[in-house]
Amino acid sequence: MADDGPMASSGDREPGRAPAPGDRNRKPEHATAPEHADRTTGTTSTAGTRDTTGTRDTTGTTDDGEPAGNGSSRFGTPGRPLKRSSFLVGFTGAAGVLLAYALYLGLRNAAGILVLVVIALFLAVGLHPAVVRLRSWGLPHGLAVAVVALTVVLLLCGGLFALVPPIVTQSGQFIGQLPSYLEALRRNETVNDLVERYDLMERVQSAANADTVGQALGGVLGGAQLIFGTVFRGLTVLVLTIYFLAYFDRLRDLGYSLVPRSRRERVRLIGDEILTKVGAYMVGALSIAVLAGVSTFVFALIVGLPYPFALAVVVAVTDLIPQIGATLGAVIVSLVGFATDLPIGIACAVFFLIYQQVENYLIYPKIMRRSVSVNEVAALVGALLGVSLLGVVGALIAIPAVAALQLILREVVLPRQESR
Repeated sequence: MADDGPMASSGDREPGRAPAPGDRNRKPEHATAPEHADRTTGTTSTAGTRDTTGTRDTTGTTDDGEPAGNGSSRFGTPGRPLKRSSFLVGFTGAAGVLLAYALYLGLRNAAGILVLVVIALFLAVGLHPAVVRLRSWGLPHGLAVAVVALTVVLLLCGGLFALVPPIVTQSGQFIGQLPSYLEALRRNETVNDLVERYDLMERVQSAANADTVGQALGGVLGGAQLIFGTVFRGLTVLVLTIYFLAYFDRLRDLGYSLVPRSRRERVRLIGDEILTKVGAYMVGALSIAVLAGVSTFVFALIVGLPYPFALAVVVAVTDLIPQIGATLGAVIVSLVGFATDLPIGIACAVFFLIYQQVENYLIYPKIMRRSVSVNEVAALVGALLGVSLLGVVGALIAIPAVAALQLILREVVLPRQESR
């Protein structure tokens, strides 16, 4: 027989020949990676797979088949994410509720400080145009801030100097004339009859015990605490305003940097416009208040009202309150006029009635509507909401807040609704 050549190996198949029964379970040679002996542990491992020691191989995978993150060699391999069990979901929700409640308690306890911060920010925004104007005249930034702050301090001191001495003087006069008042009451037969009929002297003596004295001292201490607390809050607002003026540009840039870059330019334009409106409102409101105070001072000198400068300061301060401030100042001055003399009181009422019409229809439109165009209904609603939320402070910031909301509605909300 002729030699048919070397026999085919078990892994080779002739073309056209059916596979043997054992070939079905046989894997091709290229599917099996060569085994390499591990010299240190004596175990074998294949390339791309885990060895029997349970260590991580060089292909960038962990023991559990998870990809290894960056920095895993330093801080360890990150573990598998936690399963979303019902316990974990409930615990996360309860933690969120507790955190929200803790935040609410913090805001409620810090409400007084937050109000002071809002007042200082509002004043800083309103005074910043003055700093910019001084810088345009060549003054350095620090010197411009110092000049504005010194002007504000001088105005406050002038107001206190105008209000405190009359109060102290009138209180001293009342205390000095109190014995004469008591002597006049004792000489009055009607008063003596009432004292004897209702045993007023015994009731006064019984009321003048230790408890009543303690309550009176508590009231005095409470009044002193109120005075010192008011002074402390005023100084806090003043210091915060100076700091905000000094770092105004940095704070504004920091606020804009928190916005995504794709929207930063538009937010910057809208934000600068809002700040401009707030500053313009402050300048306009101060101008109207100063004009009202000067007019009241001149009128008080003409008719002979007592303490004309103090009354002018009261009218100027109350005129800063929107909607109701001018009426409040007019009522105060008119009451002083009626207490002085009846014709003087009537003259005060007529003067303020005419002046308020001139201010509402001539002065206010020319000064305010050029800078802050606010709907009258929106201004009234905003002032009422501001008074209900923050009192006088809310009334002061109501108009610029409404102007800012109108700008956001016109430039952001309404165009987005039209594009849908």
